[in-house]
Amino acid sequence: MTKTLTETLTKAPFKADHVGSLLRPESLHNARKKFQEGDITAEQLREVETREIKRVVDKQIEIGLELVTDGEFRRRFWHTDFLEHLNGVEGYVPEVGYIFNGDEETERYNIRNTGKISFNPEHPHIKDFIEFNEIVAGRAVAKQTIPSPNQLFNIGIRDENIYPDIEEYAKDVIQTYRDAFKAFYDAGVRYLQLDDVYIAGLSSPDIPWNDGEFSREYLIDLALRVANGVLEGKPEDLVVSTHLCRGNYRSNWAFEGSYDLIAPTLLAKENVDGFFLEYDDERSGDFKPLKHIPNGGAQVVLGVVTSKNGELEDKELIKSRIEEASKYVPLEQLCLSPQCGFASTHHGNNLTEEQQWEKLKFIVDISKEIWKKD
Repeated sequence: MTKTLTETLTKAPFKADHVGSLLRPESLHNARKKFQEGDITAEQLREVETREIKRVVDKQIEIGLELVTDGEFRRRFWHTDFLEHLNGVEGYVPEVGYIFNGDEETERYNIRNTGKISFNPEHPHIKDFIEFNEIVAGRAVAKQTIPSPNQLFNIGIRDENIYPDIEEYAKDVIQTYRDAFKAFYDAGVRYLQLDDVYIAGLSSPDIPWNDGEFSREYLIDLALRVANGVLEGKPEDLVVSTHLCRGNYRSNWAFEGSYDLIAPTLLAKENVDGFFLEYDDERSGDFKPLKHIPNGGAQVVLGVVTSKNGELEDKELIKSRIEEASKYVPLEQLCLSPQCGFASTHHGNNLTEEQQWEKLKFIVDISKEIWKKD
């Protein structure tokens, strides 16, 4: 008997899952360059994007994934493309980009608050999902990724003349995302992921991209209230996960620190269905913070396979790490994925597309060995 979408979604996050973004193919890089130079139209660029999305959807299904994404092929950056299309937010080119490990500066582009924030009913990501879902055509679960509402709390985004009170700002952000959830749900989204560098940063020894106006304790409490405020009243059949990321730009990272400082609050109390957690190197700390996740609560998707390079991990080592994590969270509550996307920005990480597919197939194969299929 064929399983219904609802039955399939009860397993999301999946035992073999992935964060979302995929390496942009050269054809897409070339098309975007031609568009920027005025040599092709927006419609012609979209045709290339659609063709490549069809290809990677087929490939994800071929290697055995039960969920698929569009690889974020219609975006330049994992977060700004979504946020700049909200009412009261605009994209702009700042004087300096974010500074990553080794003083690497990211491409200069960011967003800022220009008015009262609300959801734009004509947000282009809604149309993008509808077309993506038509491509998937029920062959797998179509997963939608968007930046977390807490990304709007990074330093320099809120205009204090518009929002002198951060609590009032938070109230509007919550309502904006509730409206976004409804729009995506009405468009057919049943598996939604919130990508969150901000919350992961709250567990860093030095909170990145923050001016120190508020204490860490207040910011952690506020982040939890924002996340749960957005999740309040969501449809029961809408699966929502959070990916906590320490930065991913051309295989580089922004900060380090275990999840210790946020675990008792955010990991214990954020009302999501799953946490995608980075655990691919020593920057992430150990698995002890997982003890705060309620038994039988959110699924924990272990990002113990790196997306930052193409070297395939040792299978037995990955299996042993999953076994180690199971000391804190029951094995049936664990899943496996890369620690992040393969191309959080259009630049992509330092590996080939073939290596990317090998990594994802590796994850599928290990998951079948650990969690035996019914």
